[in-house]
Amino acid sequence: MSASVFESSVLNRLFPTGEIGRLFTDTAEVRAMLLVEGALARAQGALGIIPQDSADFLHRSAMEVQVDPAALAQATGSNGVSVPALVSAFRTALEAPDHAQYVHWGATSQDVLDTGLMLRLRQALILIEADITEVLTTLADLAETHSNLPMPARTYGQHATPTSFGAVVAQWGTPLLGLRNDLQNLRDRCLLVSLSGAAGTSSSLGPKASEIRAHMAQSLGLKDPERSWHTDRGPVLQIADWLLRLTLALAKPGEDIIELVESGVGELSLSQGGASSTMPQKQNPVAPSVLVALSRQQTGLTQILHSAAVHRYQRDGAAWFTEWMCLPQIVLGAASAAQVASGLFAKLTPHANAMDAALNGGLGLIHAEAISFALAAHMPRPDAQAEVKRLCAVAMETSTSLADLVAHDWPQIVAELDLSSGLGTAPDDARRFAETARTTD
Repeated sequence: MSASVFESSVLNRLFPTGEIGRLFTDTAEVRAMLLVEGALARAQGALGIIPQDSADFLHRSAMEVQVDPAALAQATGSNGVSVPALVSAFRTALEAPDHAQYVHWGATSQDVLDTGLMLRLRQALILIEADITEVLTTLADLAETHSNLPMPARTYGQHATPTSFGAVVAQWGTPLLGLRNDLQNLRDRCLLVSLSGAAGTSSSLGPKASEIRAHMAQSLGLKDPERSWHTDRGPVLQIADWLLRLTLALAKPGEDIIELVESGVGELSLSQGGASSTMPQKQNPVAPSVLVALSRQQTGLTQILHSAAVHRYQRDGAAWFTEWMCLPQIVLGAASAAQVASGLFAKLTPHANAMDAALNGGLGLIHAEAISFALAAHMPRPDAQAEVKRLCAVAMETSTSLADLVAHDWPQIVAELDLSSGLGTAPDDARRFAETARTTD
């Protein structure tokens, strides 16, 4: 088994990450850091801090020069950070000492690493948002199509009252609407440029440090924090927390689907379930299980990331290293969940007959609440509840349907009961969700 399921040649189709997987490779990290070095030189040239011709040369070269990540390994093993080796390799590749001397002018390693990270996180969020929109479109179609399809609602694993499959789908999708709506604010707060020098004081960047940072932010499409955030990992934590919330939101339907395709329930089926090596009849709920497993991994990794958010003094190697170990897996886990969910919901089929059998089986006890409210029109509500509870107990003892017992003991309320409905706001909830989910503004 590979160290990461996302990079495994065997498991990467079970835990797909799409284009986001390419963002968290050594090559992508090196490319992002070179872009940061180029943006730094460009800003410093525009502000007259380094010669303009050197700035132009460095900016252009940062987009063209290729640096082999493997060539950085030896020095990184000693330095604990890859930037010194990257800067050295970049200078060597330039073959222009007069210009190369201005590479990395006044910046520190963390400035380059953190800004490069934000460039990759920005792209990851764009791709995940596209997946969320695709998932919401599929869920909107399901919710609208099945807004009136009755099925049992379940609480504590037991039948509660009737609902509709469309309303259940709406419950699955509503958290995704909130997450999508939160994205712009998350970007504004957290996708930040970092430029504050070795100890966060910008001392080597000179009197125009804030102007350099603002220029870099604008050219890279990031926000200017107007401060150092070397030891304030809040921006990283907020992005990681959003990714965790996304994974948890997708695990919820995963759990439900595992139960609803279960033998003996069968209210849903998957058009492409997983095969068993020995049991031909099996169609295992593989994709829903992936969603649940990813949520468990994300929860653990996010807790570790939070535990490492307290940095000692102006930089903490152990805390920073811990972030490197956890954050990529958190991003890839959320990306994988979004990819898996997109395929899962498109293959989901509800079975009306099984849902109807569940509603009308069980001696009709699922209608106990509706009967108690009908009876409350003829007696105090507590008495009505107690009476229906008694009738439920008789129904179970005698295997007699609750409706028959009510018809015998309380014939006067039979005309008031319509047990074929009882969906409440479920159909409207489903249709309202569908309309909102299709709105991308």
